[in-house]
Amino acid sequence: MPPVPRPLRACQFVASALLAGLLAAGSALPFVGTLGKYAKAAAEDFAALPAGLDVPAPAQSSRIHDADGGLMATIRTRDRTVVPGDRIAPVMRQALVDIEDHRFFRHGALDLRAVLRALGANADSGRVAQGASTLTQQYVKNVFVEAAGNDTGAVRRARRQTLDRKVRELRYAIRLEKTRSKEQILTDYLNIAFFGRQAYGVEAAAERYFSVHAADLSLPQAALLAGLVQSPTAYDPVARPRRAKERRDTVLRTMARYGTITGAQARRAIGTPLGLRVTAPRQGCAAADDGAAFFCDYVRRVVLDDPAFGATAARRRALWQRGGLRIRTTLVPKAQQALHRSVTSHVRPSDDAAAAMAVVQPGTGRIVAMGQSRDYGVGAHRTQINLGVGTRMGGGLGFPTGSVFKPVVAAAALENGIRPSRAYPSPYAMSWPAMADCRGGRFPGTGEVHNDSRSLVGPFRMPEAMARSVNTYFAQLEADTGLCEVAAMAGRLGITGRADGSPLRVVPSLALGSNDLTPLDVAGAYAAFAAHGTYCSPVAITSVTAADGRELAVPRSRCRRAMSARTADAVTGMLRGVVEDGTGRPAALTHRDSAGKTGTTDSSKQVWFAAYTPELSGAVVVGDPARPRDLDGRRVGGDIVTRAFGGTLAGPVWRDAVEGALDGQPAGRLASGGRAVRDAGRGWHRP
Repeated sequence: MPPVPRPLRACQFVASALLAGLLAAGSALPFVGTLGKYAKAAAEDFAALPAGLDVPAPAQSSRIHDADGGLMATIRTRDRTVVPGDRIAPVMRQALVDIEDHRFFRHGALDLRAVLRALGANADSGRVAQGASTLTQQYVKNVFVEAAGNDTGAVRRARRQTLDRKVRELRYAIRLEKTRSKEQILTDYLNIAFFGRQAYGVEAAAERYFSVHAADLSLPQAALLAGLVQSPTAYDPVARPRRAKERRDTVLRTMARYGTITGAQARRAIGTPLGLRVTAPRQGCAAADDGAAFFCDYVRRVVLDDPAFGATAARRRALWQRGGLRIRTTLVPKAQQALHRSVTSHVRPSDDAAAAMAVVQPGTGRIVAMGQSRDYGVGAHRTQINLGVGTRMGGGLGFPTGSVFKPVVAAAALENGIRPSRAYPSPYAMSWPAMADCRGGRFPGTGEVHNDSRSLVGPFRMPEAMARSVNTYFAQLEADTGLCEVAAMAGRLGITGRADGSPLRVVPSLALGSNDLTPLDVAGAYAAFAAHGTYCSPVAITSVTAADGRELAVPRSRCRRAMSARTADAVTGMLRGVVEDGTGRPAALTHRDSAGKTGTTDSSKQVWFAAYTPELSGAVVVGDPARPRDLDGRRVGGDIVTRAFGGTLAGPVWRDAVEGALDGQPAGRLASGGRAVRDAGRGWHRP
């Protein structure tokens, strides 16, 4: 018998493919007689298609872990965990093959026997009652759907039942069968298929419906999941348990018919209930415990914002949406729990005022805790605005810092040769001293600066002025130091702009905290005093592992010398005086040395407390972020505030959070000059 010419073989092959395509596309039998008319054109189109299939990495869940390795949150555009074939129960693999394509291991990309069988069945019924797509073709269709992502229009086009799509699927299926083994294709199918209830892939499905891993699926469980892929909605075992059981039992009988299991095994499995143990998906940062949702959102924004994760915003966004990331963070569970207890016990979510706090580790910049009194989310007493950080990272507009900025002025003065013994008259009220701006001009010395109390009059030296927060002293100290020198010191401490992203306002009121900053800004700056003058930029991520196991580069803390150790320790000595004998006494720790500063803004609209131990540096602000107004007379934490001060309202939040975070840990000591005895507490938490 002479060989069939190649063009004729192509036409015959495509004609068979078209038959299969017509069946799956629902085109019915009257069109079968017209196939010859289109075979040649279809063969040409078929040959023109690219041979290779661009298979995107399936979108997976990303997991964010704390510093101890505990799971903080699961982030997903697809709830999927890709697993290798040896982590899928063999009975699951066989159940899927038996119900979807039992000759899968014996035919190629197209099963001509199934096509002919389907033609006969459909002819007998007068409708499309049976399809003939192989598992490989179904896998290709799922790849197209996966590539469409969350674009509903693209997903609809990928799923449409048209002849050209079926021919395209077949072309790519042929190529896959040449480049991948049947076992690989089956594993890929099980990892990409949708099983309903937001579960993509067999691992997510096993966890969703039975709270087990795919490797541990039993025969009845595997049969139920195998039956779902045909129609996850129609056979939803949660919403339609009766239909789901009927479908599961059909799979079991099919497996017995093909000899995969015995009839006795099938009957026993059919006699069992569905046995669902549904695990609801905990999606996104909102599921994080202990108020860590705001930190979780901060981590997300770091990945989307930092060039370490991609040179362009589009690449970083693609990395995040593709998922499969394992992100290890700096958040210490014990510290986060203590912070959350403190901010929510001292300030209630329903209060007009809100409390926000950030805690960093001196010498490393690691953010060990972050949170606020309001819950994360949408609705009453909830917010998705992270009050601990600036606008760029999902935060608000910040808060004027008041007197917590004074240590920055003191550090600039000391670095420029002014001694702590420098004294000024420091009356209750005075005109602002004239001082140069940073552009060669001068502020003329108009307007008045005054202290918080009429009895607060000098003369004072720097340590006492710091302890009693004397405004008129620091106005004169700023003038003698130089506005630009103070601004430069702020910059070296990481305070380079305001919370809304605008430049720092370098004006005389800079010394009194007129710029809107965030708790993270202030905690990071104060950490430099604890670290003897070394500033480290805050970091939230220690490692990221991609879906393929690669370790990705992560942003590293940039540590630099902001001031001499002598200057930093001198500032620490003064700030110890604040908590021992000054405005910060209500925030003093019971059995630990600490150093810090209070801050109260005009009309008591915001109050601050920022302080540190050798191990931790933290900053707290309390205020109404929506409508800044006097806190005096308002109910905060169940009590009416008589007079709002940083030491009495924000200070206890800091105290309880830090004592809880360090409970049971060795205590470092701050000497009178500020130098810590480093051995105690050295290894507090270095993941």
